Amino acid sequence: MPYICNMYERKTLPHLNCGLDLVGEVLYGKWKIRLLWFIYEGHKRPSELQRQIPDVSRRVLNIQLKELGDHELVTRTIYPVMPPKVEYDLTDFGKTLIPMIHSIDLWGDEHQEQLKRVILNHYAENVTPLEQ
Repeated sequence: MPYICNMYERKTLPHLNCGLDLVGEVLYGKWKIRLLWFIYEGHKRPSELQRQIPDVSRRVLNIQLKELGDHELVTRTIYPVMPPKVEYDLTDFGKTLIPMIHSIDLWGDEHQEQLKRVILNHYAENVTPLEQ
């Protein structure tokens, strides 16, 4: 049976030869690290998470939350009320990522000026301005 990932069928299993391969497979996705952090901070409902990350579409948000659940990093609780209420929480396994995510955040803060410069330079070189 093929391995299913991100709404398409993978023809081969991913390479899982070291810790970086494993972590990459679980955390690959533009918003996953931020989703884990915001859930940790107490933003548990999809609408709250979307307010924290306004650039994410609802579809991508739901896909990445489902993948985090499939990887046992978050749990999803559906409350039997109308309208339906859904909340996400970190699992004990998911909580083990928080110190690493915090370290990445600190690294980003420490190197903020250089990171902004290289990111903006990349966009300046590769994005054409909209015609007026």
